[in-house]
Amino acid sequence: MKSILIVEDDITYGMMLKTWLGKKGFQVASASNVARARKHLETENVDLILSDLRLPDHDGTDLLRWLADEQMSIPLIIMTGYADIQSAVQAMKMGARDYVAKPVNPDELLKKIGEALDTGTSPAAAKVKETSTEETTDFIEGESEAARQLYNYVRLVAPTNMSVLINGASGTGKEYVAHRIHRLSKRAGHPFIAIDCGSIPKELAASEFFGHVKGAFTGATSDKTGAFVEANGGTIFLDEIGNLSYEVQVQLLRALQERKVRPVGSGKEIQVDVRLVSATNENLELAIEKGLFREDLYHRINEFTLRIPTLKDRKEDIMLFARSFLNQANREMGKEVAGFDERAAQLLMGYPWPGNLRQMKNAIRRATLLATGTYITSADLSDLPEAAPASPYLPLRNEEAEKQHIIEALRQTGNNKSRAAQLLGIDRKTLYNKLKAYSIEA
Repeated sequence: MKSILIVEDDITYGMMLKTWLGKKGFQVASASNVARARKHLETENVDLILSDLRLPDHDGTDLLRWLADEQMSIPLIIMTGYADIQSAVQAMKMGARDYVAKPVNPDELLKKIGEALDTGTSPAAAKVKETSTEETTDFIEGESEAARQLYNYVRLVAPTNMSVLINGASGTGKEYVAHRIHRLSKRAGHPFIAIDCGSIPKELAASEFFGHVKGAFTGATSDKTGAFVEANGGTIFLDEIGNLSYEVQVQLLRALQERKVRPVGSGKEIQVDVRLVSATNENLELAIEKGLFREDLYHRINEFTLRIPTLKDRKEDIMLFARSFLNQANREMGKEVAGFDERAAQLLMGYPWPGNLRQMKNAIRRATLLATGTYITSADLSDLPEAAPASPYLPLRNEEAEKQHIIEALRQTGNNKSRAAQLLGIDRKTLYNKLKAYSIEA
């Protein structure tokens, strides 16, 4: 059994991660800072380290330096928020095997753990596809009118080879819809590969999409298969495609037009056959007007548009999703919580869910972890009132008003970026992009 050391100062998050990885067949230990991690590594055998970048006493990069000084060749994967992606890239140059952006995508993490351990039959590698299928079958479509209309369109477009653009607020389940399109298509027996465009630094994008050969650049210690080749015959899903740099958009357009990719550092082109499904929570037409997104790429990816309703627009589905997430959490944590008491159900139904399904899933996983009785109570959901917006939802639609909306959201939340992003109906990485674009100090 492979052993993993989690170095994470968020105790609740670390405990969830530890329990979940344990269920996937790993032996898992945890440490809340670099000092405790070093002590553990001095006395225990560890096959892989999963470390947060920012820790109370030192950074994850300090742990990398210590490993090098001690001549410990243990692969280390950095976990980081979007704002620290550049630091994660620097950590890779210092010897980190890979990085994952928070909130961690389970399929992506399992895949990277399998690659870092370099075992094609590891518990992680063997279960990536299985986990993906399990999660998509767990997820429900809903019974509201908005859900019925959405999935009628999904069933209509899925059997075709049309490129689909999914438009919806952060956390509405865009990747699930993409999965559903794939599973109902003629490509269902082939791979489904998801890429979070918002978490890929410009300098690594070509490698992520098209792969690279050993020695192509500093840190390229072995050949890497790109997402387009991995997805050959199947579907590639590009989440938050609006975050791609203009330079990467040009490379992507060429690959889609010619159906060929060239790994970085290679002189050989590889023929690929993929169906493209993209997603965004941004107004790409406005981005085209501002010169931030290529119009020819927009028409290439947008042969059919699907718009996903927010959770507050499908009230009839709230308890259906809540029970589904509870079932998932029970399996992950080995618990047997039966449901929600009346007050907890009222709280779930009355809450505005600015973070949509992603927020609900996280809230219910936390509540399941905290629950000590047969049912989840309102006390187990105590973090929800604190996260509720102090004023009506502030959509980012008008470019001129955008900056003021962001400033107001930060003021209302005391500069808490996670809560401000929820209030604005966007994800954290989009908020960071906006803060940088408008030179907002926060």
